[in-house]
Amino acid sequence: MRHIAAYLLLRLGGNDAPDADAVTNVLTAVGVDADADAVAKVVADLSGKDLDALIAEGSKKLAAVPTGGGGGGGGGAGGAAAAEEVEEEKKEEEPEEEADVGGLFDSSGGDAAW
Repeated sequence: MRHIAAYLLLRLGGNDAPDADAVTNVLTAVGVDADADAVAKVVADLSGKDLDALIAEGSKKLAAVPTGGGGGGGGGAGGAAAAEEVEEEKKEEEPEEEADVGGLFDSSGGDAAW
């Protein structure tokens, strides 16, 4: 992708026939190592072609690709496992006993022991 992007940037910048050196220079200017074989392939495949027509053709192909927004997450366990979980939660939720803290939180104003 980066090789194609560099080629397209050169074309947009007014270079009607970018060569491999120009594409490599764009990539190295932004700190990307250019793969010489990939650059040569991009230049050979795109040179002399109408980029607007290629982009339009590619857009038509992309429009035909199913991208369904489909289903959510995974299926999860069956109903029996879910029922067991609910039962376990009910067992764990036993009422808490109130601790006798000697009137520490008594709202009547105090404790005679203090």
